[in-house]
Amino acid sequence: MGKFSDSIQDAHIKFIEHQKMFFVATAPLAADGHINLSPKGLDSFRVLSPTHVAYLDITGSGNETSAHVLENGRITIMFCAFDGPPNILRLYGTGRTILPGSAEWNRYISLFGEAPGIRQVIVADIHKVQTSCGYSVPLYDYTGERDHAYKWVEKKGPQGLEEYRAEKNQVSLDGLPTALAQH
Repeated sequence: MGKFSDSIQDAHIKFIEHQKMFFVATAPLAADGHINLSPKGLDSFRVLSPTHVAYLDITGSGNETSAHVLENGRITIMFCAFDGPPNILRLYGTGRTILPGSAEWNRYISLFGEAPGIRQVIVADIHKVQTSCGYSVPLYDYTGERDHAYKWVEKKGPQGLEEYRAEKNQVSLDGLPTALAQH
């Protein structure tokens, strides 16, 4: 079952900082709704305190996380060791979306560097942290970041990104509104 704590400890932060990717899981309240699990990369995750985290979210083909946290707040963030000692770390919490132009935007966006197609920042208040063995997670060598998102954003341009978000990022697969739809 692993070990649990109520907050992010220094050893957890060290582990998080070493990882090159993480996964975000959310779900709607409806029993027949689609559970979402998304991989995230780049240098996009920050631990802000033992119970508060944020990650930079770039434009993608859907916006499930925003819709789900708007509806019910539930979010789980998972890190896996793909090198070094086996370990899995899960952060359980309540999330929300911070959009460009909102009162909190400058506070959060200043935590991150440049990234392609920045859409929003997802923040979460963490109430439970779990570590587990990760014995069955395979070993992988990190060879670098992909440049596809940068090229895609450059090709779209600012107006193209706005149009894409208006078309693809307003509602979830289950028809739930995202924070962008309410902005």
